[in-house]
Amino acid sequence: MKNKWRVLVLALSLALVLAACGNGGSSEDGDLGKKDINLSYVEWDSEIASTHVMQKVLEDEGYNVEITPLDNAVMWESVSSGETDAMVSAWLPGTHGDLYKKHKKKLDDLGPNLEGAKIGLVVNKDFDGDSIADLKDQAGKKIIGIEPGAGVVKASEKAVKDYKLDGWKVETSSSGAMATTLGQSMKKGDDIVVTGWSPHWKFQKYDLKYLKDPKGSFGKAEHINTMARKDLKKDSPKAYETLDNFNWTTKDMESVMLDIQDGTSPKKAAEKWVDDNQDKVKEWTKKSKSDK
Repeated sequence: MKNKWRVLVLALSLALVLAACGNGGSSEDGDLGKKDINLSYVEWDSEIASTHVMQKVLEDEGYNVEITPLDNAVMWESVSSGETDAMVSAWLPGTHGDLYKKHKKKLDDLGPNLEGAKIGLVVNKDFDGDSIADLKDQAGKKIIGIEPGAGVVKASEKAVKDYKLDGWKVETSSSGAMATTLGQSMKKGDDIVVTGWSPHWKFQKYDLKYLKDPKGSFGKAEHINTMARKDLKKDSPKAYETLDNFNWTTKDMESVMLDIQDGTSPKKAAEKWVDDNQDKVKEWTKKSKSDK
């Protein structure tokens, strides 16, 4: 009789273990699935902010989240190939348009996480001119760019041709170097033209304006999308749901960016924003839009 009870207990225990394994290790919030998540991002101030926020949110859900900074092209390749799991850094339709066309069949496009993004040429507010066309009479000048190959750099080079800006040149560097040069010029009160995009902390810190673009060299308003690798929904369903629901505003993003610019670490700035915006975060962590 004792042996029968032992066999019964053993069988029940084994059944519970198999059930737990079959559910992918469930939690009270639903199935986490594979807990190791790797988010890739391009090292723009905007994407540093959004990626650290998403890292914090997913970690709070029980995931082990690694974030990997990469070049634009490598970031897209890493998600489409499955080397990383997702990104919240896809600027469309213009900035990353070519990369999207190349990789879209191998990705899950979860849609915009931020609407109303913009790229263009940015100048100090008292700059003598309101349009890119006004630069034509100022030969021998330079546009301070960011990384070679970035969408805003390509659009700036197109603008130089479209507006026949003889003597003008787009000088590539990095987003950090561009911001440093901008800060130095603003401190001195000098005129400057930089490749710009919104959201960005510089609009909170300095008096700046976009030059009007009547020829449309920089395209229309952009949005920032979330992209996931194929099968992430199956492998890590709760993470997929949260990424699918992620959506915030320019003001949200710029507040995190400005904290970072003022000396707070990206991790601490993200933690602060998440703690202060729990109502918004709860909207992201509820059931995915696609399953409602």
